[in-house]
Amino acid sequence: MTDAENPAPRVTVIGMGAIGSAVADRLRAGGRDVVTWNRTPRRGAAPARPLAEAVAASALTFITVTDYPAVQKILTQAGTDLSGRTIVVMCTGTPGDARAAAERIAGLGADHLDAGIQASPATIGTDAATILYSGSRRAYQTHVPTLRLLGGPRFAGTAPHAAAVWDLALFGLWYDAQLGLLRALDTVRSAGIDMTDFAGTAGTPLGHVVAGTPDTVAELLRGTYPPGPADLAGHLTVVRHLIELRTGQWLGDGGLTAVAARLAALIDGGRGADGLTATIGQARPGDLGTEPEAVETTQARP
Repeated sequence: MTDAENPAPRVTVIGMGAIGSAVADRLRAGGRDVVTWNRTPRRGAAPARPLAEAVAASALTFITVTDYPAVQKILTQAGTDLSGRTIVVMCTGTPGDARAAAERIAGLGADHLDAGIQASPATIGTDAATILYSGSRRAYQTHVPTLRLLGGPRFAGTAPHAAAVWDLALFGLWYDAQLGLLRALDTVRSAGIDMTDFAGTAGTPLGHVVAGTPDTVAELLRGTYPPGPADLAGHLTVVRHLIELRTGQWLGDGGLTAVAARLAALIDGGRGADGLTATIGQARPGDLGTEPEAVETTQARP
């Protein structure tokens, strides 16, 4: 029976920290019968001993603990036969962590979903929350009505680590942009330039990256890399200037030394007329596949 056929299924939430509490509260508000369990007494966590009883009580269990070592400890206590159940792991970690959890869960007979949470506890259950899922497509489709209660769900793919990759890549974008801004502010401050005046011009190059994202993706999909505002030789000149300018900065050069080496290698290989997208070019063997997936983004709330 799917969640759609049973509009008030029982759901278990393991771990009652900030995210777990928000998940449990939103599920209750959506009409779900929620069983909770926490290692220590916590608000809303009724005693269910042993933990295996809490997991056995529901077809769908969310594990919302701090890290993957804690996930593995939970799975050790969850029982030896979880056939017919789905375990959703809501924990930021590496792709390797997600694969290891998926293997452990499969060994217990359950379906696995990894969840990447692009949301704060306060936004769980709102249109501002996006939660990425990967793993069992069957489990995702079965429980998507419940998953929608927590925020806009996106199915990242059947690879168990796809959500972790997507999630960390989005965090990486933020870190790259924020650290890039900090490097720029450090640079102009060191030169005696007014940071407030500089900040008024910083949005333009950042905006170019955002506006150009669809074209960049299209270039990668086509395998053609037009030069745009500069070819690789032009980019290499600027990158080398930036490396010199950033020498001695607390945050380093932002990886530009490796970028310069890549640009030089492409130019030496006769690719100097290409644009910057050529630096990553075609996907490498072994990269995560991009199989077509039905991406669920419905924001409807029951």
